[in-house]
Amino acid sequence: MGADLFGSLAESTCAALVVSSTSPELVGTVDCLYFPLIVTSVGIIASFLSVLLAHLFTVTVDSVQSVLKWQLLLSTLLMTGLLVPAMYILPETFIMQEANGEDKSVTRWSAFGCIMFGLWSGMIIGFITEYYTSNAYEPTLKLCRACDMGPAPNIIQGLALGYMSTIIPIICLTATIAYAFAAAGMYGVGLSALGMLGSLPVALTIDGYGPISDNAGGIAEMSFLPSAIRDRTDALDAAGNTTAAVGKGFAIGSAGLVGLALFGAFVTRIEGTSVDILQPTQFAGLLVGAMLPYAFSALTMTAVGDAATKMMQFIINDYEAGQETIKNGGKYRPDYQGCITISTNASLVKMIAPGALVILSPLLAGIFFGPAAVEGLLAGSIVSGVQVAISASNTGGAWDNCKKEIEKNNSIFRADFTKKYGYDIKELDAKIAEGDASDDLLKAKKDWEVRKELKVAAVVGDTVGDPLKDTSGPAINILVKLSAITSLVFGSYIKKINLFGPKSV
Repeated sequence: MGADLFGSLAESTCAALVVSSTSPELVGTVDCLYFPLIVTSVGIIASFLSVLLAHLFTVTVDSVQSVLKWQLLLSTLLMTGLLVPAMYILPETFIMQEANGEDKSVTRWSAFGCIMFGLWSGMIIGFITEYYTSNAYEPTLKLCRACDMGPAPNIIQGLALGYMSTIIPIICLTATIAYAFAAAGMYGVGLSALGMLGSLPVALTIDGYGPISDNAGGIAEMSFLPSAIRDRTDALDAAGNTTAAVGKGFAIGSAGLVGLALFGAFVTRIEGTSVDILQPTQFAGLLVGAMLPYAFSALTMTAVGDAATKMMQFIINDYEAGQETIKNGGKYRPDYQGCITISTNASLVKMIAPGALVILSPLLAGIFFGPAAVEGLLAGSIVSGVQVAISASNTGGAWDNCKKEIEKNNSIFRADFTKKYGYDIKELDAKIAEGDASDDLLKAKKDWEVRKELKVAAVVGDTVGDPLKDTSGPAINILVKLSAITSLVFGSYIKKINLFGPKSV
């Protein structure tokens, strides 16, 4: 995710620089051309200060998520203020040449508005992502209740949650793009993308928190530490799942803006004047582009499923061989290296097809049908990819936190039982067999059986959600951006050399 977000920052900067080269005032005024880099620098300073301000809070297991959220808000507020003096680097008014050949007059403060739309939209997307994925709010708690009826309702409700979670982020992106394009054209879209990525250091901080706490829990479990330690790391991991989802929300939102900015840079590069979806070539490209995120997701999810199946079969065979060794008086040590080898090989080999899809799709479209087909393809992949990525990431995050919430409640139930009766609930069957079968104990046994079934349903959802939130969803960002950057790099070639399309748009 760090590489993805940094890629978004670099690509949005490149897009803004390419488009800004069409303005005589920005090219001819000292340091104006570097304004996109100045925006990024201000964001680094604001993020650094907001991280330091975290020391003003008392951080506990219960408050860590809110403290991380406060850092995001503080970085947004600080960047808003610090950008004001930086705006005076730009001329008070400058002209941007649009793709259709018209000149657009842009003021210094309309450019500031573009950055603000991106910056505050990013924060709203982060908070909405938290609402839909955190086990402190109703959407994820509804998934916990759905587990009462088994895995199927959990899966259905989780998919619905992901689809619903796209509404507000898309409205934010739409408002940002509408204002930015009206105020400063494609240059404004590039500035909006930079604004959304202004809090990048904080976004990376809160994104990295999740894997750290998750691995800490795994180490605690493998080290046979007391269950109380695992309960704490699970609580931290639940917060980490939410913060990781917030980081993914930033990445997806910025990928949409960056993809659009790169799209504008591509149109500028090929000296295009319009993108008309009523033309057959562009509309055909639009349909193919909208299909690409689904094909890409299918390839990545299949990769995860195939690798998991192979690993499970390896574990079963290794375990059965180990049991035979134990029966013969030998010692059994699980073959951990075999699992690592399967995972590593799959992560390399299985990514060849998705990578080829991303790189070759715009190139083949351009070589065979010209720039018009590439325009449609890029537009379709952006529009479709953002929706698929948001829904997949949020669905997976909510399923993961649903499991964490049920595990937390089970741990509380188990601890209360031990405190009340003086022994662990796992010993209950033996106590009942000895004749201790009071109504309270029988009820506790029934409740515990129900809770174990709830966990099974939640684990099924989490297992389905892992490839969605950790592989397919975030990786679609790469599809959107890398397709656009590939098109931009080969734009001049596609314009001059293609088999069936026109040589210009």
